[in-house]
Amino acid sequence: MLELKIEQIGSSKSFGGWTKMFSHHSETCGGEMKFSVFLPPQAESGTVPVLYWLSGLTCNHENFITKAGAQKYAAESGIMLVAPDTSPRCAGVEGEDEDYDLGSGAGFYINATTEKWVKHYRMEDYIMRELPEIISSNFPVLEGRESIFGHSMGGHGALTLALKYPGRFRSVSAFSPICAPSQCPWGEKAFINYLGENREVWKKHDANELIQSTKLEIPLLIDQGGDDQFLEKELNYDLFRKTCEKRNQALTARLQSGYDHSYFFIATFMADHIQHHENALHS
Repeated sequence: MLELKIEQIGSSKSFGGWTKMFSHHSETCGGEMKFSVFLPPQAESGTVPVLYWLSGLTCNHENFITKAGAQKYAAESGIMLVAPDTSPRCAGVEGEDEDYDLGSGAGFYINATTEKWVKHYRMEDYIMRELPEIISSNFPVLEGRESIFGHSMGGHGALTLALKYPGRFRSVSAFSPICAPSQCPWGEKAFINYLGENREVWKKHDANELIQSTKLEIPLLIDQGGDDQFLEKELNYDLFRKTCEKRNQALTARLQSGYDHSYFFIATFMADHIQHHENALHS
């Protein structure tokens, strides 16, 4: 049975609601994990839907909640925000803190299967099973009303989890997602370390591969910065867009001229993404 107890480590009133941070022992990851939440004012008098955010490489549970400017729009929409960490921390895995794109801050939202990483790096199970149970046990959650979005590595996570768990989420969106991790340096490095050398296994965690056999029946929005320094080498935005077109997958894809990979870009279009999810969560 999961340990559902959480400890509050931060709290600030914002936009009529509360931005809070928590820590807890994760049985899935075998150590302490942290997450942030925004409770909209509507949560004081009733249940509210939940929108999960998955952050990118090097980020933790604080980046989104302090930089994205999402609380204002979530308060207006009556949506609870949940932003977990991007990996286990201080797991005792050799080399986990050596590279920015592997180990700490780089869990890739998959369950590792290789001997070195398998014990602690189980972010898919954490996001899809343990964390939602903790959230529903400690907060006024409207059951069956969940959506998911993310940035970069977290955009990869949002897309692949929505594809792997049909019916779980009511909408999905992403900022600058790693659309085809099997075909970029970031993804190849993570997958060979976490999953081993079998590229057929990698395809099970690759949005561009999954969309070829699974159709999303929920609203899908992607925003990509036109001046993103990682656009050509790491993100494969055009490849994913063309794959969706070929598969007749409904997709709103917007290439935003002049914008980079930063939270300045994310904050600029956050209102659109919250609206995208509000339409699905309150319908």
